[in-house]
Amino acid sequence: MIGQHRSTQRKPCSLRDDEEALTTAIINLASRFGRYGYRRITALLRRDGWHVNEKRVYRIWRREGLKVPMKQPKRSRLWLNDGSCLRLRPAHKGHVWSYDFVQDRTHEGKVFRMLCVIDEYTRECLAIRVERRLNSRDVLDVLGELFVTHGAPEHIRSDNGSEFIAIALREWLGNIGVKTLYITPASPWENGYCESFNSKLRDELLAREIFYGLREAKVLIEGWRHHYNTARPHSSLGYKPPAPEAVLPAAFIPPYYGGVAA
Repeated sequence: MIGQHRSTQRKPCSLRDDEEALTTAIINLASRFGRYGYRRITALLRRDGWHVNEKRVYRIWRREGLKVPMKQPKRSRLWLNDGSCLRLRPAHKGHVWSYDFVQDRTHEGKVFRMLCVIDEYTRECLAIRVERRLNSRDVLDVLGELFVTHGAPEHIRSDNGSEFIAIALREWLGNIGVKTLYITPASPWENGYCESFNSKLRDELLAREIFYGLREAKVLIEGWRHHYNTARPHSSLGYKPPAPEAVLPAAFIPPYYGGVAA
């Protein structure tokens, strides 16, 4: 009637009642988990009871200027070949394990090593042994403890490091029926599951923390391993953790459990 074109008309923007609370929750999670993108933040929000989709979280993420920085400074705690290989792919839990070493330094410059063992199918980190020095005997000790707890896998994958090709270790694995899978030398992509885990360990923890001693490193690394297994969303698992903590429903809690009365 007034001759104004439809393209000039806009619907007034109206915010939802929970917009401010959701924005606060997103900022708090982004501040706590600085290496997570909006998809993992969405998974954490849903776990906390929010009914949101990725598009809404992404809109708020962009509006607030949130992003995953390429590099973050370390923080100090206030307390003490051609790639065409054919590799065996994991088919079920306990089918293929893999292990590798990761190296870092404490604040005074001393080197410490970490032996990381993962289940390739579930993505669960079974153990991270932290010591100043680790040899084939330490590898055997870690595997022995894991075999008692989780059972022996069918295969175990590693590179050709001296600790993994030691005769004593290979004979022991052969005696209990565990087959060894060694990647081609200088081809870390053949051990992709463990290399991916190592990169997450370094990106989310080692590159952000200052360790003033070996004891502090052990505590923080074990805490991160527990978070990685029980809470961290994994994109390859539908943004679910590999080994979430089970909570027994109240109806099935026995009367003697935790002092709960019948």
